[in-house]
Amino acid sequence: MTLGKPDFSEPDSAPPAPTERAMFDATITPHRSLGPNGFRIVMTLVCLASIVSSIPFVVLGAWPVAGFFGIDVLALFIAFHVNFRHARAFERIIVTPIEVFLRKVSHHGREAIWRSNPAWTKLERVDDEDYGLLGLSLVSRGQRVAVASQLSPREREGFADALGSALASARRGADLGAV
Repeated sequence: MTLGKPDFSEPDSAPPAPTERAMFDATITPHRSLGPNGFRIVMTLVCLASIVSSIPFVVLGAWPVAGFFGIDVLALFIAFHVNFRHARAFERIIVTPIEVFLRKVSHHGREAIWRSNPAWTKLERVDDEDYGLLGLSLVSRGQRVAVASQLSPREREGFADALGSALASARRGADLGAV
């Protein structure tokens, strides 16, 4: 499969064989600052605040207001649910002496796989003076695919350095005897 063409026909397309020593193997996932325990705490506090805030309205006879407090809690729960679903997306990049393997899985579970020869693959960067590294792409034979888009510019910079070193090492040829 050439770089830039998604392969939806082979959903279980495997990464390079374990006998091929990986020079670079990274999995990029979206950053989420709130984990499952934090979510439970936030939702518990929001529910308690909603109940406490709605009690005076119920006592005064304006009981429909309590329903609107419930709708707010439900909307917040749905927003978190959507956010956690989007956190399932990931990218995995493996560089071996004979292959660059990129597997992108969307939050819907759709998978796209790109494969290319490291000798024909270059790393293209989009830099900005003020913001740092804004974009990173793998380019091979005229085909381009964006990588590491979910990282911050500073994280993307470190990732680009490591991936660039691995590609350069793969082009030189790996010393398979060294450990």
